[in-house]
Order: sequence, then C-alpha cells, then structure tokens
Amino acid sequence: MDDQEILHRIQALVDEEHKLMQKSQVGELEKDQHARMQALEVSLDQCWDLLRQRRARRNAGLNPDEAQVRPSSIVENYRQ
Repeated sequence: MDDQEILHRIQALVDEEHKLMQKSQVGELEKDQHARMQALEVSLDQCWDLLRQRRARRNAGLNPDEAQVRPSSIVENYRQ
C-alpha cells in the first residue's frame, strides 16, 4: 500500500466513524456498532502508524515499502 492508498483508507475509516458518531449522539447506535467504532479506532491508529513509518523510512533513505502494519497491541499502547 502506498501513501496515497493509506490516506484514502484513512479517509474512508474517518467517514464511517463520523456516521457512527452521529448515530451515537442521537441514541441510535446499536450494540454491534459500538464494537465497530472501537475497531475503527484501532484501524485508524494502525493506518496512521504505517504512514508515519513510511515517511520516516523515506526520510532516512530507506525503502518505505518495507514498513509493516503493527499489531493493535503495539499501536494502542503508544503514549501521546
């Protein structure tokens, strides 16, 4: 996946997350949609991490295509 594909994936995930948030605000979010929102957050974190890895590798003169999606157990435990 190149940077542009990752950015498109991020946008699609954000769009879906916003739709679910709107449902949540009016009390229309179903139980399975709560789980989907959590999965979206993890997927977004993984996409952003992958994009940062690719940019860092490129800036260091390394091949950005060697960046890999990290497991949720790693990206969800980053400190901001």
